[in-house]
Amino acid sequence: MGLKDYASKRKFEKTPEPKPAVLQGGHRLVFVVHKHAARALHYDLRLELEGVLKSWAVPKGPSRDPSQKRLAIMVEDHPLEYKDFEGVIPEGNYGAGSVIIWDRGFYRHPSDETGSEKRLLEGLRKGDMKFVLEGEKLQGEFALVRTGKDGKSWLLLKKQDRHANKEEVLKENRSVESHKTLEEMLETGAQKSFRQKKTDQIRHHEALESEALKDAPVTPMPHRIKPMLATLAREPFDHPDWIFEVKWDGYRAVAEIRDGDVELFSRNLISLNQKFFPIVESLRKFRFEAVLDGEIVVVDDRGYPDFQLLQNYQKSGNGHLLYYVFDLLHFQGHDLTNLPLIERKELLKNILPSTPNVRFNDHHGKEGILLFHVAREKGLEGIIAKHSQSVYQPGRRSRQWLKIKTKLTQEGVIAGFTEPRGGRMHFGTLVLGVFDGDELVYIGHAGGGFGEKDLQDIRAQLDLLARQECPFRVQPETNAPVTWVKPELVCEVALTGWTEDAVMRHPVFLRMREDKAPRDVTRDSGGQGA
Repeated sequence: MGLKDYASKRKFEKTPEPKPAVLQGGHRLVFVVHKHAARALHYDLRLELEGVLKSWAVPKGPSRDPSQKRLAIMVEDHPLEYKDFEGVIPEGNYGAGSVIIWDRGFYRHPSDETGSEKRLLEGLRKGDMKFVLEGEKLQGEFALVRTGKDGKSWLLLKKQDRHANKEEVLKENRSVESHKTLEEMLETGAQKSFRQKKTDQIRHHEALESEALKDAPVTPMPHRIKPMLATLAREPFDHPDWIFEVKWDGYRAVAEIRDGDVELFSRNLISLNQKFFPIVESLRKFRFEAVLDGEIVVVDDRGYPDFQLLQNYQKSGNGHLLYYVFDLLHFQGHDLTNLPLIERKELLKNILPSTPNVRFNDHHGKEGILLFHVAREKGLEGIIAKHSQSVYQPGRRSRQWLKIKTKLTQEGVIAGFTEPRGGRMHFGTLVLGVFDGDELVYIGHAGGGFGEKDLQDIRAQLDLLARQECPFRVQPETNAPVTWVKPELVCEVALTGWTEDAVMRHPVFLRMREDKAPRDVTRDSGGQGA
């Protein structure tokens, strides 16, 4: 084939790749496998013959498993000096992207210890080339078998011998020369935008190669998954088997991404597409199929979540809208819910591209007490503790996930309101309950914490729900005449504790919770992971 094609595709004043030259090799033939993040990430097998490197692009990479047949596309010969090349081919050049020497060593014909080129060339011409690799990652006998009439389509096969095994060799993703990954190689000379684009590509490809994904069953993408819920815990703790995340003050949301379409659902399966359209637009740019779990928040200029900004975001557009993603339930046809959490999060971190409005929700290992104290100092809601080996249980509340709050809060279903007294307008207190099974149970009434606009807006909503019957089985005592309402609205209050009769102490209104369904409100429910 010669080096004419190689030279015609490259501008050597703009790329660090070596210029073509036919050199006499040593007495032993060399091979190299490059890992290359070009337009598509792939591996290049290069075998020294006749003073050049005969080359095949192997999209899925080599395997040590004899049952695996890997497509290999024969490409242009490369100069022998290319065996030492790794680095970054600049944007705008042929094959732009990072290149590492993934493996290298010597090779020979199976029947000739000296590596006779004659037998190897005969096999190449016949389309059945057998050879033995003596590399750092690949050893033993392989074969390249031509399959297409165009002469370019081949299969790369591992022969059965003592080096054959089913262990995934591609997880060894570092260069045998520089010990860098493709991603680390990009840091040596790529422009920022080009580096980010290539980093996203590399992470996505390597996620597809991961052993975790191979352990996940192939299933159709699920639709309208209800999120897994956490159980309230009183005290933070440290434990080597648990990880700890920030508890965000926002709306829980599950995103389904397929074929460029996005569905964003609340925990009650209400569509959030219109309400949080910028997040949907960012998710549409993802070039994969997935189901994500996370929390939608609006943060202020300091980066602190502000629930008031979140509730008003559709009208005002104030603040910074973000979707903090903390779990990956389905990816590229694979059901991940039975994988350990730590493996799901590692895959998630690798596949999430850098894009506006979407962030990976990182975690901290072992030290939950320290994270809790930091969260409290910053005025955050608390932390979520998750067992690192926990599986995902849709719609279930689990003790494998725990929420530890920096202040005591409780959601309540509004069952009625009392008449205002003194100079107050609209109403006096809200009469609140929670569900215990199918029964609405009284938990107290809240009269503090309301602004004038809160009083007016809530009263307008309650007037539409007024009814004669008390929604509680046992009508509670109130300190003023009460108007009962259909139990359809949910609010959240802060409190100092509970009485022996399971009634809230000193409840103070915090906000309405439009994202919560009344039937989901139980004692001590609420918040991210809840």
